[in-house]
Amino acid sequence: MAALVFLVVLAAALAAAHRPLGDYMAGVYTGTGHRKTETVLYRIIGVRPETEQTWTTYARSVLAFSGVSVVFLYGFQRLLNLGAPRVAPGLAWNTSVSFVTNTNWQAYPGETAMGHLVQMAGLAVQNFVSAAVGLSVAIALVRGLSRERTEHLGNFWTDLVRGVVRILLPACAVIAIVLIIGGTVQNFDHFETYKTLIGRNQSLPGGPVASQEAIKELGTNGGGFFNANSAHPYENPAVWTNWLQVFLLLVIPFSLPRTFGRMVGDPRQGRAITAAMAVIATVSAVGLDWVQTLHHGTVPSAAGAALEGVETRFGVAQSATFAAATTLTSTGAVNSFHDSYTSLGGMITMLNMMLGEVAPGGVGSGLYGILILSIITVFVAGLMVGRTPEYLGKKIGGREIKFASMYFLITPVLVLTGTAVAMAFAGPRSSMLNTGPHGFSEVLYAFTSAGANNGSAFAGLNADTGFYNTALGLVMVCGRFLPMIFVLGLAGSLARQPAVPAGAGTLPTHRPQFVGLVVGVTVVLVALTFLPALALGPLAEGLH
Repeated sequence: MAALVFLVVLAAALAAAHRPLGDYMAGVYTGTGHRKTETVLYRIIGVRPETEQTWTTYARSVLAFSGVSVVFLYGFQRLLNLGAPRVAPGLAWNTSVSFVTNTNWQAYPGETAMGHLVQMAGLAVQNFVSAAVGLSVAIALVRGLSRERTEHLGNFWTDLVRGVVRILLPACAVIAIVLIIGGTVQNFDHFETYKTLIGRNQSLPGGPVASQEAIKELGTNGGGFFNANSAHPYENPAVWTNWLQVFLLLVIPFSLPRTFGRMVGDPRQGRAITAAMAVIATVSAVGLDWVQTLHHGTVPSAAGAALEGVETRFGVAQSATFAAATTLTSTGAVNSFHDSYTSLGGMITMLNMMLGEVAPGGVGSGLYGILILSIITVFVAGLMVGRTPEYLGKKIGGREIKFASMYFLITPVLVLTGTAVAMAFAGPRSSMLNTGPHGFSEVLYAFTSAGANNGSAFAGLNADTGFYNTALGLVMVCGRFLPMIFVLGLAGSLARQPAVPAGAGTLPTHRPQFVGLVVGVTVVLVALTFLPALALGPLAEGLH
């Protein structure tokens, strides 16, 4: 009953925030005025905010900003990791790429490996700007769908600054205060020694946690201040803060379809996208809760629940709901040990990422991901009836479907290739603490998490090695920026087209029929691509 109330209240809160937040974000990206703070930032950056960019210029701006961010964060860790050991080159590279790509994969224990300065001025800053980059690319695609006969998609620097200054920073300032009230730590202490109830000494870490926790969830980042992430009582002190964290990591991605509907001038389109997201998310959350409460396996059956790796403050159901939400988005935060989930429960967390994290996905990335799937859906439907497919008045021809296909194929190629290479050589295999199907699942999960820019881990795998730091870093870079290039290329191609009036054979894209088609195409494409790998891992383990 508690789990049901948790889900119902969560759904109601997301529904209540959907319209006002979506409308507000539409106003942010369609407004023409500039605030004083923004004007100062434009002068520092050296850009003219009114200047529009073509898709190639927009893409170069994204890549240039992200490249400089990687170099900056790498140097920060190597030179200014005050209060902690200097970060090794391989780990510094992996961490820099991880936070710049909004993956936030962590191959280190946060409270001992990173000093407060790096956590605040390095990692937390990237939490803000990497989320804003995702928002910017999504908005550029929406402009491509809504504009006609133009080469321009807006200005990346304007979109980036507005996303940070008008959306993320104000919200996180309030959220951090709420978390502090709830008991989340916010100080500049390092390790302090306290007497326990039985008279022993225990060292407990402090730090600026609440300020990082707010953007960690709202920006679908997921990188924890502590190694235990959201299972740590200093990050997630109570049941209600646990509910708040799940709400925060879902609220922007679930509100962005409303922004999309407003910007294309047809709110019905936004409702259809929201419905497709909601169907997939509901099935995933309910399914994961169900298989975890079935406590499949000898030990869970004897205990009466799959309690291993679960924080007792939250229990099985709330932990499973958190796991579903964090893998359905690109957050990667965890309040339980995914490696300890039942075989089918672990498979669902992987499936959520393999779907492309589109239900609702990451901040920005979820929206452009499901819009790509919508374009593929109308293309498939057009083939069925023998008509040139159209989406929102734009014809989906050879050029458009090539961009969409490359977007969809890049993640499976990265994930499956990386997993195959890791399993083919003895060196990477020595990092596996488990053998058999579960060991394979841990490797598959790691590359899926990196390729989908999620950042959570199955654990049981020593990823702080030369091979994994390099390989996962490369997968994160390619899994983030190659899809962005394809999205922007598609946006530029669509923006150049004139609007085509809807005809008798045009597929309506705002009705339940289309919602079902999008869900079906999403599931079928993933099943065909990843089923063989899943059969070697979690499915084999579950049938053992």
